[in-house]
Amino acid sequence: MFYIKANKAQKIDPITFSELNFQESDIEELLRSNIDMICDEEESMLIVGRQVRNAKHGRSDLTAVDNNGNIVLIEIKRDPKDIEIRSEAFEFQAIRYAASYATIEDPEDLVNKIYAPYIEKYRDEYEHQTLTSIELGMRKLTEFLQVNGAEHTFNIRQKVILVASDFDEQTLSAVAWLNSNGVNMSCYKLIPHKINEEVYINVEKVLPLASYNDYFVNFLEPATAIKKPRKGLTRRSLPKIDAMLDWGVVNEGDIISAKDRDQEATLLANGHVLVDEEEKSLQKWLKDIYGWSSVQTYVFAIHKESGKSLSEIREEYMDKKKDEAE
Repeated sequence: MFYIKANKAQKIDPITFSELNFQESDIEELLRSNIDMICDEEESMLIVGRQVRNAKHGRSDLTAVDNNGNIVLIEIKRDPKDIEIRSEAFEFQAIRYAASYATIEDPEDLVNKIYAPYIEKYRDEYEHQTLTSIELGMRKLTEFLQVNGAEHTFNIRQKVILVASDFDEQTLSAVAWLNSNGVNMSCYKLIPHKINEEVYINVEKVLPLASYNDYFVNFLEPATAIKKPRKGLTRRSLPKIDAMLDWGVVNEGDIISAKDRDQEATLLANGHVLVDEEEKSLQKWLKDIYGWSSVQTYVFAIHKESGKSLSEIREEYMDKKKDEAE
């Protein structure tokens, strides 16, 4: 990372969370309130638990449900040193916790065991104070699953997200192997930098990659991590709203509505929207409307003039360009 001041570039080296006196609980709270840091605008997520204790008295950091109905386990370690000193491997601890979530039978079971206690703990963050935590949890989870079309895929699979400022090679190798064998596991780096007493965090998705061979540890030769060029478009490389404005498929001043809601906003030239004279990102606007931790921006933002979602408009344009190129 470089800091630019008066046309001069100064390199800013990353530091560790321990140097910042951050505890794991601090990172946990940061992600609980800002889970869109590690799930992009193509994914919806609802946080339903924090520090959930399983039958063997283990505690998982954060628990969520995604737009596919998967229960998502998010495990956090500050720095590589915290991973290395553990008696049990980071990834296998997470797998044990995820296995316990496989026993959740249905949404009501999740609400009773996990979501209702979470709502009770953070009750002041929720509306409908007259509802019990169980009633409110069932209402919010049912709506989330229905709107995302995930009622019939609830907890068929579990997903694991590992978060740290960096990972050792053995962890990356194990996660790559698990992914290639059908385990849905991701690794995200939260890399802190300090500039003039302010902390900046760079978020980088490390795994999964298009090819997991990049991170397999070869026990016969020195381990390397040479990344091969990615093929095709991954979710994180899909064009965003700024590209769509450049293409001319949407324009400054267009009206954007929230899917199945009566709220509208005006698209700005920078890709944000204007709502009640306040500028917000599309993600922030939609999060405020739906009350979820993260929202599939391009699915739930509807271009009023065409009646199509931004996702549909983007896909049509990209398909057209692909056909022209062929």
